[in-house]
Amino acid sequence: QLQLVESGGGLVQPGGSLRLSCAASGFTLDYYSIGWFRQAPGKEREGVSCINSSGGMTKYANFVEGRFTISRDNAKNTVYLQMNSLKPEDTAVYYCAADVRELGTAVCSTGYGMDYWGKGTLVTVSS
Repeated sequence: QLQLVESGGGLVQPGGSLRLSCAASGFTLDYYSIGWFRQAPGKEREGVSCINSSGGMTKYANFVEGRFTISRDNAKNTVYLQMNSLKPEDTAVYYCAADVRELGTAVCSTGYGMDYWGKGTLVTVSS
């Protein structure tokens, strides 16, 4: 069974950090671009960051403002999202998704049409 599983979410105070992981099972991520997306209550899903299969290309949403870093370890079949200086407005369910395509700006911003999705991990930033 092909699946992506996110982990690492939780409750953190403003200014704190979390590292999210996206692990694949049933397939290798070596040939897939990966995107991180989030959806806050009452809001549409939005793209956070994307990385291509080699890790040589990354994209970030404007609201990241240098606070997040996406990376991948193909040997561990896992992609990470390091999130620092978290703000209350970062509160959302975070999803990872995989696609064999190189992700253009539109897909990285929306996740539209991506092949595989995880079920998400909740990040809550609150004091």
